[in-house]
Amino acid sequence: MRRSLAVAVERALSRAAPSLDFFPFEGGLDLVSSPLSIVPGRVVEAQNFESTVNGGYRRIKGYERHDGRPKPSDAQYAILNVTITGAFAVNDTITGVTSGATAVVVAVVTSGTPDYLVITKISGTFINPETLNVGGSGQGTTSSEATVDGASTAQLHAQYKNLAADEYRDDIGAVPGSGVVRGAIRHGGVTYAFRNNAGGTATELYKSSVGGWVAVSLGEQVSFTAGGGDIDEGDTLTQGGVTATVKRVVITSGTLAGGTAAGKLILSGRAGGNYAAGAATTTGAGVLTLSGAQTAITLQPNGRYEFVKENFGGAANTTRIYGCDGVNKGFEFDGTVYVPIDTGMTTDAPSHVAAHKKHLFFSFVGSVQHSGTGTPYVFTVLLGASEIAMGDTVTGFAVQPGVEASAALAIFTRNRTSILYGTSSANWNLVPYRAELGAYGYTIQDIGFTIFLDDRGITNLVTAQSFGNFAHAALTYHIHTLVNEKRLLATASCISRDRSQYRIFFSDGSALYFTFVGKKLIAIMPELFPDIVRCAYSGEEDDGSEIAFFGSDAGFVYEMEKGTSFDGDAIEYYFVLPFHFIKSPRTKKRYHGGLFEMTGEGYAEFNFSFSLSYASGEQDVDTTLMLGTNFSSSGRWDVGVWDVGIWDGRTLIPTEFDLTGSAENIALRVSGSADYFEPFTFHGVMMDYAPRRKLRV
Repeated sequence: MRRSLAVAVERALSRAAPSLDFFPFEGGLDLVSSPLSIVPGRVVEAQNFESTVNGGYRRIKGYERHDGRPKPSDAQYAILNVTITGAFAVNDTITGVTSGATAVVVAVVTSGTPDYLVITKISGTFINPETLNVGGSGQGTTSSEATVDGASTAQLHAQYKNLAADEYRDDIGAVPGSGVVRGAIRHGGVTYAFRNNAGGTATELYKSSVGGWVAVSLGEQVSFTAGGGDIDEGDTLTQGGVTATVKRVVITSGTLAGGTAAGKLILSGRAGGNYAAGAATTTGAGVLTLSGAQTAITLQPNGRYEFVKENFGGAANTTRIYGCDGVNKGFEFDGTVYVPIDTGMTTDAPSHVAAHKKHLFFSFVGSVQHSGTGTPYVFTVLLGASEIAMGDTVTGFAVQPGVEASAALAIFTRNRTSILYGTSSANWNLVPYRAELGAYGYTIQDIGFTIFLDDRGITNLVTAQSFGNFAHAALTYHIHTLVNEKRLLATASCISRDRSQYRIFFSDGSALYFTFVGKKLIAIMPELFPDIVRCAYSGEEDDGSEIAFFGSDAGFVYEMEKGTSFDGDAIEYYFVLPFHFIKSPRTKKRYHGGLFEMTGEGYAEFNFSFSLSYASGEQDVDTTLMLGTNFSSSGRWDVGVWDVGIWDGRTLIPTEFDLTGSAENIALRVSGSADYFEPFTFHGVMMDYAPRRKLRV
C-alpha cells in the first residue's frame, strides 16, 4: 500500500507543470568546493575558455606567427567562378591573360554549379571572361568577376577565410638562429627579438619589417678620456685617416665643458682602418683622447631578456628601451643604437631592470644597484648612484603608485618583499614588507596593482587607502592544488589591458588567465597552447591599441589575440559544469530540455553532453539529442549523447537542446575543436525540469 502510494505521487509529480532554472556562467575554475556547496556556473574542468568582465565564458581567440609581413588574420579571400578546361590545384598561382591579375588558389570547388576557385593574395582585377593561366598554360576561363567574401554560407565563409590565412602564414618566418626566443619587445611600431645564432655562440638582435626579420647591427664602441668641446650624435669621429659616425655619446664622469669628460662613443660606418690610443677630433669641434682601438659590440648567448621603457631625456622622442639578460651588460636601445651600460660590477650581468624616480635600477643576484638621477649611464657613487644589499636573490621590481613625492618601489626576492621609499640615495628607506612573501621571476606584473606568483599561489600587492601601507591577498584558493603543481614550471607572464587579465604561462604549455573587475578577481580559467611560452610582452601601440605576443621554442614570435587557430593548429576547448541540484538536493527531477544564452563574433560549433546523478550508473537514460541540424545516436546510462550545436549569429542567441532523464542532479559539458571558429561566449543556461520525489535515505 505504501509503495503504491509513492508510485502514484511520483507519477503525479512527473505530470506537474515544468519549472525553469537559470544560472549565469561565472566564477571560473573551482577545484576545492564540495559538490553541495559549489556555486552553479563555476566549472570543475576547462580548457581554452576565458572569463569576460561582463560575465560568461568565452572561447579564447587564437595566436599567429609574426615577423612584420601581412598578418594571416587580415587575409581576404574571393570567389571566382570558372569554366575548367584543364586542371587547377591548391597553391597554384593563376594569371588572367587579359587583365594580368594574379592570385593564389586555396580551394577548387567542382561539386556545384558553377565550378569556382577560392583565391587569395589577389593583385589586380580579374575580368569576365578571360583565360586563366597556370604556369603559362590556360586551364580555364572566368565566368564571373571575383567576389570578395563571397561564400554562400557562414560556415564556408569561415573555412575559406581560414584557408587564406594559412596561405599568408606560410610566408612568415622564425627569428633566424637557434634555440628559443630569448626576449622580444615592441617599440615604435616595430618588434625586436633576441635569439642565439645558428651555432649557439652568440645572441643576435632582429627587428620586424615588411620583408620579415632583419638583423640589427649592434655597432662598435670606443672608450675615451679628456673629452671637451662639442661631441654630438651624428658627428664624424676622426683620427688620422680613420673615420666613423658617432651614434651615441656616453659620458660616465666629468664634463665636456671642463674638458674632463670620460666614457665611450657608440660608432657606425667606420672606414680607413682601426682607431688607436691617442688624440681624436669630431666635426663638432670636439677633442678627446681615445683609450685604444674600437671593439665590436657582441652579446654572449643564453640570456633571458627583461625590459622596461623610460624617458630619461624628457623630450617627446627620447623614450628608450632599457634591458638586461643575466649574461651580458645591461643596455639602452632606441630601435637603432644599442648602448651597453657599465655599472662597475665585477660580473656585470644584471638579471632584472626597473626605472624609478629617474633612476635606472639593475639587480645582480642579491644586490640592487641604481644610476644617478636622470643619468642612466652613470653608476658612480659620487654622482648619485648607490647599492642596496637585499640578502636574497632578487626576482624583480614593481613600481607602486602614488604621487610623485610618495611613489615607492617594491623589490622582490625569492623569499621576501621589501618596499623602497624616498626619492634618491640621499633619503632612500628600505622597509621589509613580509619575510615569507616573495616572488618567482618573470611573474610580476602591474594590472592597476601588482600581481605575482609566490609559494602560496598568485598574490596581489595593493596600496592601502592611506598610501605608505600595503595589503596583499592570495587569489588562488579555489585552485591552490593546481597552482602548487605548476609553480615551479612558471616561464613568463603578461597582462591584457583590453580584457583586464593577468596571464601566467608554464613550461608544459598551460596557462592561467585571471580576469578582474577593478581590483576584484572574478574568475580564473586554464588554457593550453601547443607552443610553450618562453617570454611574453604586452603593450600599447602608438594609436593606443593593445598588442601582445610571445616567443617560443622553435624561434617564432607569436602575436596573441589574433586569428581563429593556434598558428594553424585547431583550438581544442571545453568546460564542465559541476553537478547541479537546482536548490533541492536529494530530490529527483525529470529533465525536459534547456537552452544556452550565447553571443559571439561569427560561425561556431560546439559539442554538448550531460551526466546524471554524479554519473553513478544507477539511472537508466536512453536519449537522442539533436542540436542545430546535426543528429546523434541514442544515449547510454548516465551520460547524455555527444552532439553538435551550430551557431552563426552575431547577436544574443538562445541555443536550445533536449534533455531526457530523471535524477537528483545534472552536469553539463561543452567542448569542441576547430581552426576556423571566431570566439563565442556562453553567458548562462536555462533548464526545463519537473520535480518528482525525494530520494530515500
